[in-house]
Amino acid sequence: QVQLVESGGGLVQPGGSLRLSCVASTNSFNLYRTGWYRQLPGKERELVAGMTAGGTKQYTDSVKGRFTISRDNAKKTLYLQMNSLKPEDTATYYCNIALGNFASWGQGTQVTVSS
Repeated sequence: QVQLVESGGGLVQPGGSLRLSCVASTNSFNLYRTGWYRQLPGKERELVAGMTAGGTKQYTDSVKGRFTISRDNAKKTLYLQMNSLKPEDTATYYCNIALGNFASWGQGTQVTVSS
């Protein structure tokens, strides 16, 4: 079983920045497609940013130009750099890795954007 440990969430003012990190326990991290999702209470989890094993990236429209997904395969780590944060970015953020029919989720990290 692959474990994912997230860090980097917190409270930030509108316009501020945060960087989320997600460390995976698998030595085959480079083979996985990866993604960051977010969820509000009572809402469905939504894909914020995704990155394939080959490096192709995708973003939901609301974060384009503000968020950047990246990965360091040597460190088995996925990142989400979040700039120009808005109150509507407030949510619990989850990292995800998947390969074939297998998928694993992080425990979630809270991001709160408020003055």
